[in-house]
Amino acid sequence: MSLPKATRTPPAHSLEAPVTRDIWVLVFPQFLLLDATGPIQVFSTANDEARDAGLAPPYRIHLIAPGGGAVSSSAGVSLLARPLPRRGLEGATLIVAGASAAELPIAAGSSAEGKQDPFTLRWVARASSSVARCCSVCTGAFVLARAGLLDQRSAVTHWQDVAQLRSQHPLVRVQDDAIHTRDGKFYTSAGISAGMDLALSLVEEDLGRAASLRVAKRLVLFLKRSGGQRQFSSELLAQSHEQGLSGQLVNWLRPRLPQSITLTQMADACAVSVRTLNRKLLQETGVTPAQFLVRLRTEVACGLLEQPGMSVKQAARLSGYGTEYNLRRAFAVQLGVLPSEYQSRFA
Repeated sequence: MSLPKATRTPPAHSLEAPVTRDIWVLVFPQFLLLDATGPIQVFSTANDEARDAGLAPPYRIHLIAPGGGAVSSSAGVSLLARPLPRRGLEGATLIVAGASAAELPIAAGSSAEGKQDPFTLRWVARASSSVARCCSVCTGAFVLARAGLLDQRSAVTHWQDVAQLRSQHPLVRVQDDAIHTRDGKFYTSAGISAGMDLALSLVEEDLGRAASLRVAKRLVLFLKRSGGQRQFSSELLAQSHEQGLSGQLVNWLRPRLPQSITLTQMADACAVSVRTLNRKLLQETGVTPAQFLVRLRTEVACGLLEQPGMSVKQAARLSGYGTEYNLRRAFAVQLGVLPSEYQSRFA
């Protein structure tokens, strides 16, 4: 069956644009429901906004899956999907939703967890050469990586899966803490609701900021969470263990961040040995004391940069990074953006 192609007209940044863009959302069994339906709803709401203005809908939305048919989500709700299309992808946007690791396709002979399905991986690789944008939500990044599309590229996934993505695909420049990131035509986003943030950014890219704001307002979403916004909060995580060591450590660290802080000092402040500090903090938060300190400093630096009149130099000093160079390096590694870029987006 011949599927409709994207209309070939020059892009225009408004809902008045006469171009119709195809959105293909790829799901697998046990997919995370919001990974697929979240972005779908964003694009559908952009269509609603256009219809209310008496205009043609800017998006055609398609749900696809290997083999097609009813596909069950991890929430137990099934959606009806088309089989993988052979044509109609030129100039379109492909979004790969996350799913249970056991259901994601792997290449023949791979030691990773998943279903051997080299056909689907080859289809994704071929599709990437046709589409205008190739995107993933949450663990969908593993599908792009296994298709060989993320080598030497920046990418993100849910913070709980960062270590696994980095271990399985060492050529991918995995960002630890960004909501979503773009490298060329490849867009990756963090877990669950981050797919909606990514979709809002795509609407802004297609139709302009005013249109994206209208969609966000209609969905009661924050447009603020664009790429580079942190997905991991050290302080929030510590609050879930207020009576634990991490909460105690945050309370001690916060007023001392501008100072040089050693591992021994952190252990002494918590009245434990360095070894116990490592063990307990890993149990509570999944990160080492050094990683926890870096994340907290970055979190504080982000908050400072969101304040009016704050300079990058001041934020570096007050958060404990000392110099602008150190702060730029930390932001590049953890968020994939420069401090000045973060400030221009969120201040």
